[in-house]
Formats: sequence, structure tokens, C-alpha cells
Amino acid sequence: MYYYIGFDLGSSSVKAALIESSTGKSVGVTQYPEAEMAIVAEQIGWAEQDPNLWWKNIGEVTKKLLAQTGILSKQVKGIGIAYQMHGMVVVDKNQEVLRPSIIWCDSRAVAIGNEAFIGVGEDKCVSNLLNSPGNFTLSKLKWVKENEPEIFEKVDKLLLPGDFIAMKLTGEATTTISGLSEGIMWDFKQNKLADWLFDYMGISTDVIPTIVPTFSNQGTVSKKVAEEIGLPEGIPVLYRAGDQPNNALSLNAFHPGEIAATGGTSGVVYAITDSTNTKESSRINNFAHVNYTTEAPRIGKLLCINGAGIQYSWMKQNVVATEDSYNDMNNLAASIPVGSDGLRILPFGNGAERMLNSQNTGASTFNLNFNKHNKAHLLRASLEGIAFSFVYGIEILKNDGVDLSAIRAGNDNLFRSEIFSNTIATLVGTDINIIDTTGAVGAARAAGVSTGDFKTLNDAFSDNEHVMTYHPLKDKKMYEDAYQDWKQDLEKLYK
Repeated sequence: MYYYIGFDLGSSSVKAALIESSTGKSVGVTQYPEAEMAIVAEQIGWAEQDPNLWWKNIGEVTKKLLAQTGILSKQVKGIGIAYQMHGMVVVDKNQEVLRPSIIWCDSRAVAIGNEAFIGVGEDKCVSNLLNSPGNFTLSKLKWVKENEPEIFEKVDKLLLPGDFIAMKLTGEATTTISGLSEGIMWDFKQNKLADWLFDYMGISTDVIPTIVPTFSNQGTVSKKVAEEIGLPEGIPVLYRAGDQPNNALSLNAFHPGEIAATGGTSGVVYAITDSTNTKESSRINNFAHVNYTTEAPRIGKLLCINGAGIQYSWMKQNVVATEDSYNDMNNLAASIPVGSDGLRILPFGNGAERMLNSQNTGASTFNLNFNKHNKAHLLRASLEGIAFSFVYGIEILKNDGVDLSAIRAGNDNLFRSEIFSNTIATLVGTDINIIDTTGAVGAARAAGVSTGDFKTLNDAFSDNEHVMTYHPLKDKKMYEDAYQDWKQDLEKLYK
């Protein structure tokens, strides 16, 4: 029996999974470390991590998973990698890390991206990049150029977090079109690096490593690495993608109209389309999906909602009894009718919201009546407010050309709440399928697609563990009325 291993490099931990190469069945999933990895913030708005710590944790999680499953190292035949998006790793000619990674939630390069958007032309950015340069990877490197010139002079290659892990495994510096698009470095119209943007930034395209297909042999594990982390020498890295495209892959979302959704601390709606046009580039981002080709473009339209599960977690910490679980909270919320007896909450208290044109006015509560409303109302209004924000985001995606056909979500977040999922399904008129999978399992299965053990993507993912389906409710007027009232409150604040 042989297996594929998948890694999912997050900002809190590294997850790893093993799947059977013949069936795709998951035989083990684990993470390391148990406590969250530290994020260093030397100044407000900064966020950095040490890439060498990521690498150390890759080794630790590999050893832990092999010990946990009893699978021998020699039974592992290939590797898939998922990773936190938008991070910047720079290495010198000896492949040594030059400075800590400036990760996804660092905002120091906002002004640089905004200036480039105007400087090279907004129309060109939207038509060719499908985005503004924004606070993404290339803008972060420009910040290094301007503020740390002695480090910039030593930069040989610019890597995304997954590129760095692949380089450590194989000794080869490579990247993908999907990865370049998440760093806002790929010109979709010309089908090549956006050299004109590099020229504007004053950065040579020589810093970009060799471009390899997302599904391909991307180099093999070296002898030194095999001894260091316990994987066999010579096995290939076969797949690499950022966490949101990989999450969509894990949920079998590859075709136009399919949406992969996440309701964690923040919320994500990632919609697949075949259009390389956008008119909502200031509110959503567009990336090359894992199955993107120039002949059959598949674009992932990413909409992020910062104020999502964090609001419900705030309710758990501050409103209900300490011993109450999320399930207890959901049951309490279910005792209140749709619309929460007029109580409405806007959940946007976790920083600026891109889908609201980067405004940040905090969370808001409307119509709180001390003689009528209690904690059960607060819980229901909280779930409804988060669900309404997802519906509002899906309306933005529809306005940008998404023809919605299916919604899929994981089994480890807000979508387990019946109130939350029923509200979204009913308002958008689409089933929500809950799937039991993880990003690490998805990355491992994707490795099997590269070798041909799974003939197609559908073969690899169509047998995902289906948990349940939420169907749109027939009696939807109450939901529509409550949503319209909430939307009016929102648009009074965010005009």
C-alpha cells in the first residue's frame, strides 16, 4: 500500500494528512504545533513569521503523522502542498532566508499598492491583472526595496510560502501561475509575468523562480531532506496551491458557478468563473484557480468577510455562560423567530472590510429593546447578521458575472449551524452541501491527480465525505424581509 502526504501551511499551525494512493481515503490527519505559531508585529499593522520555523514544523508534523498512523516512510510516494496566501519570502543565492516573511495579514504595503494602481493605470490593472496591486506580495517586496535596501540587494528569489516549502524539500526554486496571480504578478491578457508592473516597481523579473504547472513533478526530495524530516529520498512534490484555491479543490469546486465557502474567524466566499473580466476589483480579488489554463480559464473570485465567526466567538466569551458550547448557543438562538424580533447586528468589527470598499466603522446593533430582547435574541441576530453578510457578498459576486450553481462548505465552521446555513441557502436559492474534508487531505489527493492515480479531478474528489445538505426553505418571505431590513441598516452606514 502506498500513500500521498499533504501539507497545509497556515499561520497558526501546519496540518498534514495521509491518503491511500489507490482510493483517496484519508488514513490520518494531524497538526503541529498544538499551540498557535507566533505572529510578530513590531509595529501596528505589521505581521511576520520565520520561514525556517515553518520548515522545522513541517519536519515535526511529518514525524508525528507517520508515528500516529504507523505508516512507514518508504510507503509515501508523493507530496502536495497548500499554504497561507500572499506571504513574501526572500532568499539569497544560497537559498538562505534574508528576513522574516511578511505574511498575508500585514498591511504595511497598502500605500505602495495604491500608488502603483494609479501610477500604471487603473484600467490596465483591472483588465490585465484582474486586481489592483494592493497590499500583495510584489508590493511587499517594493516595501523591502524602499526600507531595507541592504537586504533587497541580496535578494535572489521572491517566493510565496508554499514555494519556500517546495524549495526546502527539493532544492529547486519554483512557482506557479496560480501563485503569481495571488501575488498580483501575472498578466492574464498577455499570459505572462506582468513585466510592466515590475518595471514600475523597479524590481527585476529575475527574482521570479521557474514557473511550473500546479499539477506536475516540481522536483524531488533530496537526500539531506530525507534524513532531516523522514520522507523518502527521490519522491516528488506534485502539487502546490494557496489555501483558498486549495480549499475549493478540497470541496470539489472546479467549474463555473461553484462556490467554496468558509465560515471561520473570518468568512470566505470563493466562486469559480470562466470570465477574465471584472468590474468589482475594488471589493473582490481574482486569482487563477488550480485548474486554470489559457484555453479554459478558471478564475477564483475571492470575497473575504473579516467580521464573521469572530463575532459569534465574541458572543460566546461575553454574553453566554462560560460552560455553554456553540451547540448550546445554536439551540438557544433557535428559540427566537426569524428576524430576531427586529434586533439586527452588523458583524463588521474585525477591521476594514474590502467588500465594503475598505471602510471600517466597527460592528453595529440596531433596535435593541431592553424590555423585549435577551441573550437568545443576541445570538440569533448574530448568526443572522453573519449569514446576511455572506448573502450580501454573494450578490457582489453575481454582479461580477458569477452564475451560482452550487455552494460547498467544510464541516468545521459556522456552516454547522442550522440557522446560519438555512438563512443563506434560502436567500440565495441554492443547496449548501457540507463536506468533511481538510486542506491537507485535498493537497494529498491533488498529488495523486498529478501522477494519474486519479484520472481526473472529479475522480479524486467526487467521493468526498458528504455530511448533509441544507436546502432552500419554501417559506422564505420572513428571511427576505429580515435581510432587506438588515441591508438598509448596512447601506445607511456604508454608502
